[in-house]
Parts: sequence; structure tokens; C-alpha cells
Amino acid sequence: MASEITDIVFDLEGNFLPEGYGALLWKELVLALPWLENQNPAGILPIKGASSGKGLLLPRRAKLALRIPAEFFRNALDLEGKTIEVGESTLKIGRGKERRIEAYPTLNSHFVVSEMDETDFLHDAEEKMGELGIACKLICGKHQALKYGTETLSGYSLVAYDLKPPGSIRLQHSGLGSHRHIGCGFFVPHKTIAGLE
Repeated sequence: MASEITDIVFDLEGNFLPEGYGALLWKELVLALPWLENQNPAGILPIKGASSGKGLLLPRRAKLALRIPAEFFRNALDLEGKTIEVGESTLKIGRGKERRIEAYPTLNSHFVVSEMDETDFLHDAEEKMGELGIACKLICGKHQALKYGTETLSGYSLVAYDLKPPGSIRLQHSGLGSHRHIGCGFFVPHKTIAGLE
């Protein structure tokens, strides 16, 4: 049986994150939590903020969310109170709390890594959903590029809807595609499919 997966959400103090922060932030988190590197799937969920020329501007109530095996929840609380340097940004990690994964009929991934064109990507995503035993409908967003260290990743946003509860939980547990550690391919609740970009 697959490990139970959960999210742990920390308060986050800081002004900004540099462009393509994923690799830098992951490196700092692994230094603080060495066990994190060997967990699959485990990774950073997308951090909300406003894009600027400097990177990602963080709101006053910014959050750092990790998706991890539930058995490591208490271990992850070791991050509380730590200060880390992500590029030129200093971040203080505050209190953490568990956010259990629940079934939602519509889920969104902000970026699924793929070098394929849109048609082939959708076909491939449908095949992978079938392999996971997940029945749903898919909407692909526009092609995107994501900076990752010295690399540039290619991919698409993806909405999965008309999900049944078991499939919704399974998709959130498994994700889709590579670079899960920086949040690519992780799915989170999406209240509406209108206005997808």
C-alpha cells in the first residue's frame, strides 16, 4: 500500500523570492531536513506572490507548503523558527500545521513538465491518468517556461475535473511528471475552471 501523503503549511516571513527559486529553496530545505531528499513524492507546493522584475514578491501572509509522506509530519516541524537564505532573500519559517489532503472534483497543477506539443501532451496525460486508474476530463493551459537553476523547463498548466473522490485523492498523492520536488506536477484544489491560462 502506498504511503499516506499530507501537506504541512508554514507561516513565511520575507520580502521576495528570486526568479526560479525552486532549486535554491529545495537545497536549503534539504540542508535543514536531510531525510527530505530521499522521499518520493515530496516537494514544495507553489508559493503565492506577485511576479516582478526582482522575482516573486511575497504577501504579508505568505505560506510555505510541503507535500510529504504523513509519517514525516513531526520531523518536518523541525523547520519552525529556522532562517534560511534563498539567493539574496532571507526567509524566516514560522509555525507549521498539517493540511490533510481531501477529495475535490476539480484539481489544478500550475506546471507539468513536458517537451511535447499540446496535443501530444494531453494524450500522454490521459494515458498516465488511465495507468493510475483515474477517470477525469482534462484542460491544458498555455505552454510555459520555468527557470530551474541554470535550466529552463518546458511545460503546461493542467486542470483535471469531473474527478471521483478516490481518483482525486490518488492524483494529489501521485502527481504527474518530473521535478515534483519543486512543485511541478503536484495537484491542488481548483474551485473553478473558468479563466484558465
